[in-house]
Amino acid sequence: MTHLGDEERQAHAERSATALHDRDRASQALGIRIVAIAPQRATVTMTVREDMTNGHSICHGGIIFTLADTAFALACNSGGHATVAASGSIDFLEAAHLGDQLTATARELWQRGRTGIYEVTVTDPRRGTVALFRGRSHRLKTHRTET
Repeated sequence: MTHLGDEERQAHAERSATALHDRDRASQALGIRIVAIAPQRATVTMTVREDMTNGHSICHGGIIFTLADTAFALACNSGGHATVAASGSIDFLEAAHLGDQLTATARELWQRGRTGIYEVTVTDPRRGTVALFRGRSHRLKTHRTET
């Protein structure tokens, strides 16, 4: 097995994230943008729009989950192995409101074989931490993210 240097790993992570995000119609429809990518890490951002609010006039929890899940997906696919979510859970700590700029930052906590555990923190500059997400990933056997 060939071991990549830091610069090669970074370039590979960026290519994988771009390829995955370019095909992610849901994230694009929500206006989710990539802020930063690194091996086993990803940061994405999104502005809460009116069509993202619920009956309480706050950001719908499913939208916040999707933002966190997008960061999770980009982080766990950053090595180029096609990886899917096996599970995910979220704790909502603060309400997000119309116009809020939410940022989700994902990082790998643990990886063994084809399973990984990732943590995602969703923040807003005015409210601090809005949500904490934890996801378990599963690598597929034969697919690569750049294809």
